[in-house]
Amino acid sequence: MKYFKPFLTALSILFTASFIQAQSPRNLNASEIELEIKKLRTTGSVLYIAAHPDDENTRLISWLANEKCVRTGYLSLTRGDGGQNLIGPEQGTSLGIIRAQELLAARRTDGGEQFFTRAFDFGYSKTPQETFEKWNKEAILEDMVFVIRYFKPDIIITRFATDGSGGHGHHTASALLAEEAFEAAANPKRFPSQLTSVSVWQAKRLMYNSAARFWNPNADMGGHLKVDVGTYNVLLGKSYGEIAAESRSMHRSQGFGSAKQRGEIFEYFKPIKGDTANLKDLFQGIDLGLKRFKSGKKLEDLLIELLQVWKQNDLDACNKLIKKAIAICQTNDSDIPTYHRERLYKLLLHMYGIYIEASAEGAGIVAAGDSLKIKITALNRSNANIQLVGIGVFLNGANLPDCSPGAFNDNLTQVLNTNKPFQKTISLVTCSKAAPSTLFWLNNPIKENKFVHSPSIDPWGLSTNYLILFDLNIGGENYQFSENLKYKWTDPDKGEQYRTHLLVPPVTIKLPADVLLLNGQSSKKLKVVVQAQKDKVMGNLKFGDKSYPFEIAKKGEMQELNVLVSNKDAAESTGLVQFRVEVSGYAMPFNLGYEEIKYDHIPVQGIFPTAAIKLVQTDIKRKLKKIGYIPGAGDEVASSLEQLGYEVVIITDERIKKGKLAEFQTIITGVRAFNTNEQLTLYKSRLMDYVRNGGNLIVQYNTNSFAGPFKGEIGPYPFKISRNRITNEQAMVNFLEPQHPVLNVPNKIREKDFENWIQERSIYEATEVDTNYKQLFIMADVGEKPTTGSLITTKYGKGYFTYTGLVFFRQLPAGNAGAYKLMVNLIEQGKHVAKK
Repeated sequence: MKYFKPFLTALSILFTASFIQAQSPRNLNASEIELEIKKLRTTGSVLYIAAHPDDENTRLISWLANEKCVRTGYLSLTRGDGGQNLIGPEQGTSLGIIRAQELLAARRTDGGEQFFTRAFDFGYSKTPQETFEKWNKEAILEDMVFVIRYFKPDIIITRFATDGSGGHGHHTASALLAEEAFEAAANPKRFPSQLTSVSVWQAKRLMYNSAARFWNPNADMGGHLKVDVGTYNVLLGKSYGEIAAESRSMHRSQGFGSAKQRGEIFEYFKPIKGDTANLKDLFQGIDLGLKRFKSGKKLEDLLIELLQVWKQNDLDACNKLIKKAIAICQTNDSDIPTYHRERLYKLLLHMYGIYIEASAEGAGIVAAGDSLKIKITALNRSNANIQLVGIGVFLNGANLPDCSPGAFNDNLTQVLNTNKPFQKTISLVTCSKAAPSTLFWLNNPIKENKFVHSPSIDPWGLSTNYLILFDLNIGGENYQFSENLKYKWTDPDKGEQYRTHLLVPPVTIKLPADVLLLNGQSSKKLKVVVQAQKDKVMGNLKFGDKSYPFEIAKKGEMQELNVLVSNKDAAESTGLVQFRVEVSGYAMPFNLGYEEIKYDHIPVQGIFPTAAIKLVQTDIKRKLKKIGYIPGAGDEVASSLEQLGYEVVIITDERIKKGKLAEFQTIITGVRAFNTNEQLTLYKSRLMDYVRNGGNLIVQYNTNSFAGPFKGEIGPYPFKISRNRITNEQAMVNFLEPQHPVLNVPNKIREKDFENWIQERSIYEATEVDTNYKQLFIMADVGEKPTTGSLITTKYGKGYFTYTGLVFFRQLPAGNAGAYKLMVNLIEQGKHVAKK
């Protein structure tokens, strides 16, 4: 295969390809191409810094990227793993995947770029000191410095202030770190090992983007720079308030659907560091044009001419000018950023309406060692002379032992006739030793609240994926373009859909849960499912010293294995039982599952959880057999309770409406059930009748915020839902009513039952509680007043009602035995006679 002027370095190939993440392909329209040329004539850059997905100011990013046309990036310190999830049950790293994809969707909408650090979002933090202790401040600072040195922003802007007014400890930490990174990035003595791949950089100034007027329209903004970002972009046919709303509404897991703003919108900026004297303009003293580079004047002239001939629809002239512009960018002494060269190549495709695609047959996955068919499509939608002269298929990744990166190459001379698609099917066999397409930041266990990998500018890299190279001759000039291998299908409701194509193990393992409770038992039966990801696989499922054979004929089929797991199968240090499959024909064992995260607003995400289950020894007494569960936003509490032997029946709105609840001695509502299901408020009288007649209703936390406003009453007596929370998962828990049945029957609750909790104690606690309720616990975060609203309960008629902000939805799936005991006591309240 020939190699023509490769337009991407190895680093930027990975960055560009993974950032695209299988969005539906499309060419820019004429106005968007004009805007792109305008952006090519602009060289300024701004890096926006905050802590989480959804912290970013999409109005400002939209305005910077499309009005000022400066390169604009958002550095989110975390992927939001520790937040809430309003659309499903995913928590932890799975939620982080969703929120990171929401950020990428937002950036595709507003024109920005996306970056992360290695910081794991460990949950709500009340102080930056706690945040730095858990993250290791220096490690996160190193990541921020790396991004600054790579991106080379003229201006750095923080979303939050350093004074704690942003509330969340992560927010304040992001601002404090930004101030340090502003100076450290310019100091060659700080993180010198980075300087083999990036160079030191001093940004012109650091600004704080104050949101004071959002909270208080009359706030004094003296000393702040005022900028109207609500202007209208005639080329896009939208104002930046409208674009911003579309971008922000991508954060669906956080309930951030936004109304479009039209008209003037003011942003305020407080100078923090750098050149800030007598500042009248955000970009004061910064040359945003190409003339700041020694080769810039020539490139500027070419781009001015390019816009003129584009408007005249002279594609041959456009091609010649782009060729000259690329030549200027890639000369040995050129100081023009490679970013410009990459955008010039993409611009050429858009101008000619060239469509290139590489889609795999199958279901979006292929097993290592299996056959793969790739359908290549190339389409010339102009009248220009364009030829496809080469196709290459490359296995891209860092962990490819004994695998040749060049999987296929073909030299050809294929004229692409106007509007007549050329298609070719390539057949190959994937490398049997190729690693799965895992997300790079999840390849190693999280350590000290950080993902374990080198500092990276890649927001979404896969460990392994196929990259397709297209060599095109356009009007006599040779160019090379790359595309990630995708899977394409047609959905009856949504139409044409795309997702990234993934490499998977030949056999994957599905476990029923992350935790297995051994309640007074030394062993327990477990159903383990092995699934074939290729035809004709056989081998053995192994764990400890046990082995279970399997044989599966067809790809996609599953075999259920009933295995016996005991304490001796688990590692002493972790309590984990590690499962693996040894597959005939493969030298190495495989220990991964395969799951998919599917939501309409982001591409389908394939993930590979390690096949391990934690054994938890418990001695929990229970009496009831069948309980009801009213789903909320999504949690795993119901399936966790089934491990104790409860039969958990999902209760529908229809059943509540008809009042058919008496068969359940206890009913539990899922997290945020009253926020997500308006019918529950309407059916309150039926739920209270259920309690009055002897039922036991347990309501897990609901929110009372903009993301989940709640109006009305939940319980039989008044109380309000507050934003009080106890974020220290080790906070001392004192018992206010030590003799209360919930703390004694059928299981004695002790202080040790609050050991080893994860992330936090409670959220959205009850406040202004009616005296009919008993408040069972008092606890506090360091330096704060104690709260008593984490669990309130009352007898009402013949039954009982409980509201709790205790985070059972985190503790039960994690296998916390004490949390299980307390939940069982709540479930069985009133069903036992306490011993005297």
